[in-house]
Amino acid sequence: MPFEVRTTHTNVGGRTGEIYELIATDESVRAEIWPQWGFNCLRWQIRQEDGRWANILFASGDWEANPVPTRSGHPILFPFPGRMRDARFTFEGKVYQLPFNDSTKLHAIHGFTPRNPWRAIDWNGDEDFAFVTGQFNLKKDLPDALSYWPADFNLNVTYRLFRDRLRVDATVENLGPGPLPFGLGYHPYFRLPGVHDPDIGGHVLQANVDQVWEAEMNLPTGWRKDVPGDIDFRYPTPLGGTELDYVFTGVRGRTTNLGELTEIAKLSHPQAMGQVRFLADAAFRELVLFTPPHRQAIAIEPYTCSADAANLADRGIDTGWKVIPRGTEWEGAVEYRWEPADL
Repeated sequence: MPFEVRTTHTNVGGRTGEIYELIATDESVRAEIWPQWGFNCLRWQIRQEDGRWANILFASGDWEANPVPTRSGHPILFPFPGRMRDARFTFEGKVYQLPFNDSTKLHAIHGFTPRNPWRAIDWNGDEDFAFVTGQFNLKKDLPDALSYWPADFNLNVTYRLFRDRLRVDATVENLGPGPLPFGLGYHPYFRLPGVHDPDIGGHVLQANVDQVWEAEMNLPTGWRKDVPGDIDFRYPTPLGGTELDYVFTGVRGRTTNLGELTEIAKLSHPQAMGQVRFLADAAFRELVLFTPPHRQAIAIEPYTCSADAANLADRGIDTGWKVIPRGTEWEGAVEYRWEPADL
């Protein structure tokens, strides 16, 4: 069996649980998923010629001493990605007040799923890939938050590790009692293997977007504008010293031969062991680009909606905010494709 799943028991940050390692049996590629920390795929690695593992996803060096689940790996943001203004929104005439948990303590950020434990419900390996599926149910996994949201839900996410790609499939199920509003985002951090630069500046980014949401204090005003020159990465451009924390829209995926997915971004570097292509289905219509202050990585984040999407949608603005009836499901897929430099 070319792929298998291995488990290791661990205790990090006061939380115990299993780490699920998806790995090729020749140990040429692996991924590491942590259900107890938001079902984060903390590591995606390939084997170097010297036998050591090389990271594609970036994980903070102090993770085990200080696990901050939105600053490493592949955080999952649900039922809303980004900030929500004043930590509240109105749905069907009712106001929902959320915790003030962004850095300013004035707004809510990134939903319920990245900081809380999930449950692994299925895993296996076969000839082509290994997978693990995690589930987050609001009533079961975070019952204190039931009053914060109009409906209970299951969010099932499956990581599939192939030799040349990491695929992420999500299914949202509305358990009621009423309609379920939501947005989904992923917040993965990347630094390409083989690069020894002091920061991320030498990485070359291409982002297939047409517009950016105008923002004040990291919250969109509701207006969209053409991408200005200082943050224009529509053609391959080194990051240099550019500081990024923007929600781009008008994602226009390039046609590929990879089924239903289209290319929305690409990250490369002249000295890297390879490049990463970012693919998504049509539901992921926004793309967040973020450079953390330490500048050791870049986050390239597919979102199904803008930040503060619920409140902007209440003003009649098209933000990608979704609502599904009780008893129905929604599905979406994203894929990160690794292409070695010698191809």
